Amino acid sequence: MTFIDPRRRKQLQILTQKLGLSQTTQINWSWLDLALTHPTISQEKNYQQLEFVGDSVVRLAAAEVLLETYPDESVGEFAALRSIMVSDRTLAQFAESFSLDRYLLVSDSVAKDEVGKVSRLADAFEAVLGALYLSTHTMELVRPWLDYLLKTKAEEIRQDPARQNYKDALQEWTQAQYKMLPEYRVKSIESSPQEQTCFLAEVWLKDRKLGSGKGRSKKIAEQAAAQEAYLKFCC
Repeated sequence: MTFIDPRRRKQLQILTQKLGLSQTTQINWSWLDLALTHPTISQEKNYQQLEFVGDSVVRLAAAEVLLETYPDESVGEFAALRSIMVSDRTLAQFAESFSLDRYLLVSDSVAKDEVGKVSRLADAFEAVLGALYLSTHTMELVRPWLDYLLKTKAEEIRQDPARQNYKDALQEWTQAQYKMLPEYRVKSIESSPQEQTCFLAEVWLKDRKLGSGKGRSKKIAEQAAAQEAYLKFCC
């Protein structure tokens, strides 16, 4: 097994404690360390292969959770729910709930890239799942803490009339009501490090502004603007 610096081992132990995993569990610490090593640190030894495994792990866990929680739902509904539950945006939210970026070894230049943060965190989260799965070749280190996140997200999606895609929902509404598509106007803005926003989006329908929103990327800002408009006019 690869040697891990004691300070790094302590960091990883703190993370597993956040996940609710006992220190007696059979975690492969070398794999967990690798799962939190970005390619900018090492081209040969990084999280990419574990991410590949973790992608399958989270999809399987989500499928099992959906079947167990909503046994009477259709396969089509399962597929629609799971696509959101395992999206980069959702997985990045999960990662942030455990402050995963604190444990991710990454170059300084990439660490400052707010636009790429969502995909970076999602990839690392999947890699962690891959490392935990391969530690036992079972889901025993994964599902005890991941199930709650997946169940909560699934119910959140089911209660959301727009299924967390407000741009599509708003477009359907404007087409049905006015036979028109909404227009998004996006501009970059100065922001403080605390806010971590760099774009302001406004959504317009002809000469009427429906909503506005901010985000670290144009896509996020547009979704925020669409959400404000949808909740204001369509619900």
